[in-house]
Amino acid sequence: MQVQILYGSSVTSKEQLHALLAERLTFPSYYGHNLDALHDCLCELSQPTQLIICERDILCDNLGSYGSQFLRVLQDSADENELLQIEYR
Repeated sequence: MQVQILYGSSVTSKEQLHALLAERLTFPSYYGHNLDALHDCLCELSQPTQLIICERDILCDNLGSYGSQFLRVLQDSADENELLQIEYR
């Protein structure tokens, strides 16, 4: 299982968030760096993946309403793809 940890304090912009996720989860080069593209890529994961979100309150503070939307996309994607697990610490 691939395990990736994302610390909210390390994310200060939505551009940085998408760049980080694209790199760590090895998204394809055509990844659109937006929440719709994120959902698509997460639903297409073909290997077991656990994404651990630490400091989610800080993440939401840093990203504002986009942070809440991001967390909702993570949960929706995990609901659709049984190979994706989201954990909050």
